[in-house]
Parts: sequence; structure tokens; C-alpha cells
Amino acid sequence: MENGLICRSGIFSGINEAELDSMLQCMQAYTKEYKKGRHILRAGSQTNSLGLVLCGSVNIEQNDVWGRQAILDNVCRGELFAETYACVPGEPLMVDVIAAEDTFILFLNIDRVLQTCPSSCAHHSRLIRNLLSAMAQKNLGMTRKLSLLTPHSIRERLLSYLSLQAVRQGRSTFDIPFNRQQLADYLCVDRSAMSNELGKLQREGLLSFHKNTFALKEALQ
Repeated sequence: MENGLICRSGIFSGINEAELDSMLQCMQAYTKEYKKGRHILRAGSQTNSLGLVLCGSVNIEQNDVWGRQAILDNVCRGELFAETYACVPGEPLMVDVIAAEDTFILFLNIDRVLQTCPSSCAHHSRLIRNLLSAMAQKNLGMTRKLSLLTPHSIRERLLSYLSLQAVRQGRSTFDIPFNRQQLADYLCVDRSAMSNELGKLQREGLLSFHKNTFALKEALQ
């Protein structure tokens, strides 16, 4: 494992590389690689481990019995997934976790994360605080997602999403983690109608785009 990369992730913030090896062993950590499109976790299954994305990214997807798909979140390098389900023993997942690209995951046993060990109490306590902080950030992210879905029009959902990405990335030209179909699924809109609206916004001079790179003409002025 690349300890330097792990230490730079939010959940291990404040923990140095010298402390890390013993902690990973204590938490029964292991890594696994997934090719793009492969399932990491499936809806209906259970997990006792949380996942930390070391390389690549994953999509959190929800599919109904008619095959309709919604992308709930995109989890990038250094971020966690499945921590909520891991904290509720026996709770089946209501979502699929799928590699959005070739991805390398570190898994941590949640029981070993939450139970402090006498030999590394200070480090472990920091880890638990970091986990709580990460879960709070996830809750804020879901609140932001709900705010994106509040507008009824496709135009307003697009503008709200792109504006949020510009603010979060601190620049008016930025990449998004979705292709067109994934963006439509994330915003819960029809892909063709969304593509038409993007074309209108570009013709109006509000933005320009190429694949997943967008430039907002009046953002962050």
C-alpha cells in the first residue's frame, strides 16, 4: 500500500506514516483493484467494511425493478463509501457501488475502526473523529443534492449543478465526473432534453463545454 497516499486522505488526517502500518494491521485492512464498470458492492448485500478510494472513482447508483437508474453520488480519490451501511450491522445496501474507472480500494473493518485499541488509543481516537467528520460531510453532500433536484426545470438543475461545481473547485473552467448519460441520471432528467438545454445555454453565451469540461462565462467574476 502507498502509505503516503493513505495518510493524505481525510479519514487518516493527523496520523503519520510511522503510526499507520500498525493501525492498518489492527483494522484488518486490505486493498482490491476493480476495472471500470465492475461492481464493488451490490444492492441487497451487506458489508462490515467501509471503502476508501485510493485511485480512480466510484459511482453510487440506485436502480429500480424497471431498470431505471439514478446516480446518487460520485466518490473520488481520498473519499469514503459504504461507511453508513457498515455502521448498521445486517442492513442490506439499497444501492450499487460501481467503479467509474479503473479503481483501487482500501477496505477497513468497521468493528476494528470503532473499537479503540489500548496500544494506539490517541491515534485511534483521531481516526474515529475523522470518520465522524467524513460522515457529516456526506450528509451535507446529500443536502446539496436535494437542493439540485428542487428546481422543476432542466435548465435550473443544470445551472445549479454547474454553479456548485465551479464554486467547489474554485474556478470557472472545470471537469465534472460524469458523462452525459450519467449527468442526466444524477439530475434525474431525460438525456436528450438535457443535451438540448446545454446547447441552448451555450448558444446564449452562458457556458461552453467539451465532453466533461465546462467553462462558465459569468461564474466567479
